[in-house]
Amino acid sequence: MSNTSNKPKIYASAIGRRKESTAAVRFVSGSGQILVNGRPAVDYFQKNPSAISRLSLPFSTVKVSKYNALVSAHGGGFTGQLDATVLAVSRALVQIKADYKLPLRKEGLLTRDSRTRQRRMVGTGGKARRQKQSPKR
Repeated sequence: MSNTSNKPKIYASAIGRRKESTAAVRFVSGSGQILVNGRPAVDYFQKNPSAISRLSLPFSTVKVSKYNALVSAHGGGFTGQLDATVLAVSRALVQIKADYKLPLRKEGLLTRDSRTRQRRMVGTGGKARRQKQSPKR
């Protein structure tokens, strides 16, 4: 029984979060292609044309294109998954080489955006900030 398998070698992996979204990234050797949930990133994020440029920003900042990024994104919506993916890719690049941390930090790509949805309050009719209508007289 041989010990060789067809699994690609994983160079780095990281997790990014934003709002209710989570993205897990694995880097394998390749030509810089980004696959999100098994689909090319161009197809997955086709609603917003600027999404692809935002997604490739970590790679262009450190001038790296020899890894394919395999992304598993779930939860939340379009923007949350995009921002979680960008954070995860940036964190994985720092794992590969620590020298990448400073330029990625200056670009603001390693900062976790902690803003989430405000919880609903009791007595507000199902909304976070709505209040009961007060009588006029």
